[in-house]
Order: sequence, then C-alpha cells, then structure tokens
Amino acid sequence: MLILSMTALHAQENDKLSEKSDNGKASVNDSIRQRNDSLMWEKLLSGVTIKAQRQLIKTEIDRIGYDVQADEDSKTENVLEMLKKVPMVSIDAQENILVKGNSNFKIYKNGHPDPSLTKNAKEILRAMPASMVKRIEVITDPGAKEDAEGVNAILNIVMTEGSKLGGVTGSVTGSYSTLNHPNLSAFLTTQVGKAIISLDYGYGGMSKQETENHNTVHRTFKDSGNTLHAESHNKNPGYVQYADVEASYEADSMNLITASFGGYFYKLDVRGNSSVLMTGSDGTPLYSYDETYWMPGYSHHSWSGQADYEHKTHRKGEKLTFSYMLALTRQHTEQQTDYLNMNNVPFDYTGNNYLTKENYTEHTIQADWTRPLWSGHKLDVGAKFIDRRNSSHNIQSFNNPPYFHSYDTQFKHTTQVSAAYLDYMFESGKWSGRAGLRYEHTYMGVHFPDGKSSDHSHHLNDWVPQASLKYQIDDTQSLKLNYTTNITRPGIEYLNPAIVTNPSSVQSGNPNLVSCHSQRLTLLYMYVGNRLTLQLAPSFNFSNKAIGIINTVENDIRHTTYANVLRLRRWQLEGYIQWKPFDTTTFVANYNFWHNKSQNPGIGLSMDGWAGFYYASISQQLPWKLRFSASSYGSVGHDPNNVYGYSRSWINYGGSLQRSFLKDDRLTVRLQTTFPFQKHRHDRSVVTQGDYTGWSDETMMGRRFTLSVSFKFGKLKASVKKTDTTIENDDVVGGISKGKN
Repeated sequence: MLILSMTALHAQENDKLSEKSDNGKASVNDSIRQRNDSLMWEKLLSGVTIKAQRQLIKTEIDRIGYDVQADEDSKTENVLEMLKKVPMVSIDAQENILVKGNSNFKIYKNGHPDPSLTKNAKEILRAMPASMVKRIEVITDPGAKEDAEGVNAILNIVMTEGSKLGGVTGSVTGSYSTLNHPNLSAFLTTQVGKAIISLDYGYGGMSKQETENHNTVHRTFKDSGNTLHAESHNKNPGYVQYADVEASYEADSMNLITASFGGYFYKLDVRGNSSVLMTGSDGTPLYSYDETYWMPGYSHHSWSGQADYEHKTHRKGEKLTFSYMLALTRQHTEQQTDYLNMNNVPFDYTGNNYLTKENYTEHTIQADWTRPLWSGHKLDVGAKFIDRRNSSHNIQSFNNPPYFHSYDTQFKHTTQVSAAYLDYMFESGKWSGRAGLRYEHTYMGVHFPDGKSSDHSHHLNDWVPQASLKYQIDDTQSLKLNYTTNITRPGIEYLNPAIVTNPSSVQSGNPNLVSCHSQRLTLLYMYVGNRLTLQLAPSFNFSNKAIGIINTVENDIRHTTYANVLRLRRWQLEGYIQWKPFDTTTFVANYNFWHNKSQNPGIGLSMDGWAGFYYASISQQLPWKLRFSASSYGSVGHDPNNVYGYSRSWINYGGSLQRSFLKDDRLTVRLQTTFPFQKHRHDRSVVTQGDYTGWSDETMMGRRFTLSVSFKFGKLKASVKKTDTTIENDDVVGGISKGKN
C-alpha cells in the first residue's frame, strides 16, 4: 500500500517557494496562488489511498510460484487450505492432493525432498500454519537432474526465512469426525545459536465404521459362458503414526550442513467375508461357497534419512553440494482364510494361509555443481549413484484334510543406477530457456535364493534429453514450450514371481520386467492479471513397451501378471482459473481433460476414450471473521485404465465454516462436511473385452462431519535451512504400497 503524505507535499511546496523567492523568479502573488493550489490538492488527496497489490502468481522457466505471504488468508489458514489456490494443484473433499491432475508427484521443503511430507502430506500440511510459508512452487518441468526419475511434477514448500533469532514456534492441531476418526498432529521449530531444528509428529486413527466397504463383482467368461457373482464386505481399522526431524547448521556464509530423518508406521486389522456363486450360461448354479478372512499381521514401516553439505564459492551463485540418502521399507502381510458352506466346489482345500515379508533398502550418493557462466547464463552438472535392493519371502499353505501342502518362494532383486547430467539455463530479455541431457547406466539383477529359478540380469543404457523455451509476451502473459523424457522402473510388487492363489484368481509378478521410457510435449499459456489468473496447457504423452497388466483365464480362473507390452498415447488439456470478483470472494477451478489410448499389439486389444478431472471451490469472507467455502471434485467420461476396460465417472463434494480467535488469529476452529447428503459413495469399473467381461462396484462410507482445532504459538521466524540441491528418487512403480488413512 502506498499513501501520499499531505505533510510531505506541503513541505515540498514550501521548498519551492523559498527557492523562487531567492532567485527573484516568482512574484509574491504567484507564490500565494501556488500555496493555495497546494492546500487544495491536500484536501483532495486527504482521503485518497493508492494501493499497489503484490502479484500472487509468478511464472519461471521451470515452475509456477504462489506468493503465500501476499495472500491475506495466510494469516489464518493452514498450508493445505492455501494449496487449493495454487495453479495445477487440487484438493478434494477428503483432502487428497493432486498435482497436474494426478498423484505422481514429489513434495519438497525448501528445495529438496521431504519423506514425511510426500508420504503423509495432508496430515502434516494440515498442521502447518501458512504464516510459516513464504511461497509454494509447482516445479512443472524438472531439469535433467530429475527428468529420468519419473517425476511429473514437484511441489516445493518454501518456508519463511529468518536468522539469528532464538525461541520456539509451532502449532498443534486436533480433529475428530462423525465416523470416529481422530487426528492429532504437532509442528515445532526452535533455534539454538547457529543450529535450527524442526520436528513434527502425527497420529491418525482409522475406525471400523470409517473403513467399512462393500464390493460386488460380476465376471462372464468368454470360453465357457459361465458367470461369477461375488459379494464381499470388509473393514480394516488401525492407526498410522509419522514423525520427521530436520536440522541445519550454518558454520558461516559459505558452508551449510543439513540433515533429516523421518518416516511412518501403520498397522491394520483387516477382516472380511464374502459369498461366491458360479452359474452356467443358462443361469443354472454350478457351485458356491462362503469365505471369511483375517489379516492379523498387516504392518508397514517406511523410514528415510539424508545429509547434505553445501559449499558456496566467492563467485556469486556458484555452489557445490554433496548428498547421501538412506531409505528403508518393511512390509509384513499375513492372511488367514477359511472356506465354508462349500457346494460342488472345484477345489480340494478348506482354507489357506498366506505370509509375505518384503524389505526394501536404498542407498544414494550424489554430487551437484552449479556454475554461473556470464550474465543470464548458468550451468548445472552432477553425478548420482543409486543402490536399490528388494527382497521378499512368500509362503502360502493350503489346508486339505487329511494332509497339508504349501508353496515357498524367495526372491531378491537389485537395481544399480549410475547417472550423470548436464543442465544449461539462460535468460535474455523476454526469452528464457533450459536444455539438459542425462545419461544413465542401469544394472538390474534377479536372484532366487531357493534355486527354483535361474538367476539373470540386464544392463541398460539410456540417454534422457529435455528442453524448455519460454517467451514473456507482456507483463501479464507468457508462453512456454516444453519437452521431457521420463524413465519408469518396476518395483517389487511387479517383479515378485511368487504365486498367490485363491479359488477364483491366481496372481504373480514378472522378474523379467525392464524400465520403460515416456515422452511428453507441452505448450503452456499463462495470464496473470489483478483479479484473474488463467492457465491453459495442451500436451501429448506417448510411451512404447510400458508396463501393463495381463489378464488371462484358465478353467474360469483369472490369472494376472505384468509385462512390457503397452503402447500408450495421451492427448491432454490442463487448465487453471483463479477469479476474485470481489475482495471477499475467491473462485478457483482446476481441470484436466484427456483422451487415452492403450494398445497391447501382442493380443490385439486396445482401449481408448475421453475422460476428465475437475476441481472447483468458492470461498467467501463473512461478517464476524467467519469464512465459508464449498468445493466439488470428480471425474467425467470413461477413463481407460488398461486395454480391458475403463473407470466410470464419480463426484465428491463438501464445505466448511472457519473462524479464528485470539491475538494474531492463533486459535482457529473449523467445521467441515463431506458428502452431507449421501451416506455412501460408489466407485465402479467395467471390463468390456478380453477373456472375460463384467464389472465391479465398490461402496464406501460417505457422509462425514469433522471438527478441527488448531493453535499456533511462539514468535520464532527462523526455518531449518536447506541446501539448494539434494537427492530425489522417484522412478519406481509397483513398489511396496503406502498406507492410506
């Protein structure tokens, strides 16, 4: 805000009069007339305030930034609420985060990965006050350093900066919903001398009521004409805990050491039952049975730690960074199943037990060098080595009176990636650009400790180019063209050859899978005005020999595995609108429409169709410091999820009412509702071709009301410092699954 001072204006006029009098160039009457004019202008300007509004959105060659501190809502809202206003980011009524229309993204804090944020984003960001965040960046086009790593986008949370300030600051948030879901989280930052430490912890409970779901499956088999009807009902109560600690030590202005360690743990008690009926083509019952199942040992641990050392030289902008990261994951699953009321069944056992132990260890070392060349030109050079080791032990036993038999499979998989990259950036007038090249050598080795299969290995060499070119049309408009290449590598879920059998299906992984490439070409137009922000981004994605699911049928039993067989083509239009028609009203819309085509030439099947995703919200500031918001999120059309079928459209909706209390709005109370008019919600998928056709429908709990309370304390303005460059790995698909809450 800029205010023209009447006193200053009056003083300027007096100076002018004195100067004119001394030089004899102005008469007394002229002086009196000018003084009267000055007094008249003072009266006219006394009620005038000239406002210079800070721009909320800023675009660069590789990212879009949202200035959180320039938004008045940052004083009272948490980071999760602020994300709803960020271009290319969407939050649904369940507070799940999507970037560029999907969940394939990484979360950074101050420029490098944060394990707890990526794995438990909504819980942590809900507890983090927006007043501690300087800006939120969507890194739309990561350079050659990350392009091969399979990341479509990076969400970077940049904390407010502070230095030489002791004290403690943080927040505590608790919530409870009508579906018996408690949540508690805390965020704390403190500084002692040159060291800054940040800690966060969270607990989330999952009740039987909240996790209850009902699933209906119909499959008609092509060869026999028989139809499988299955009804299942299950619950999976449990809890999740997560924690993260970060620290930084700035020895001097040239040297910075940072470290972090964190992760999460969850345990579930999965119980369910189902009924299965097989009928002939004429509807005659062939066989039927009931089953009950229990997973008493379903637990998951995931932890990671990293350390970075950054050295800056006396050349402005030049720095050298060394990084190390360790990631550990362990998942144990035990399932016990009993079959009851069996009538003419085609199998000879009355139950089975399944036990799997999966372990994942990853070591990464990396070196990065940033070197400014001359004005507007910069070079990034780096090298990286990843040693990734997966192991699994699967035991499945069948209870078949009077004897008992079992299958025991041990499997180990090693991936070692040696990489080097070169990234060049320039700015010249209205033009800016970025071009990079990455080379990767990958060793993939498969080992069977039990000797049941032959060991084998693959050596892969990949060149990964990327390029971006941006033109700033004027102060409000820009246009950018971008090309990227990504590599996706299979995780242990896709690789594990262990066979999991039940009466209606057989599933196994494929240890012969290799990495695959995908290409993306994007044109992005951006308009940033005072009250309207508009983004349009058409793009084209394509991939050959991508990893796809393979479904076959033998004796009316579905067999599932994976292979490098898919040919994918995707036309896409992403868009974002932020409109502020009034000072107290904000409308945000994020949409993503696409046409997908999947082909498996080996079996002669393909599937294509149009679909879309949308998110829309409106927020209104009300009297008495109340703030109301409503949102809707969902999909339209038929989205092909493989060559066999598609997912149908769905919708989520909800609203909230919020108010802040105490000095500096330290206490915030929020009442939120999800699906207020629906007790249940549905998700349906359809299979239209292949060895069988059919559909499945999942019914989940819908209506929910949640009360949240957040309290901020302290005055510390420091944040844990971060090196500008660090390790990021996200090239794996089909790895050990993450917990959901």
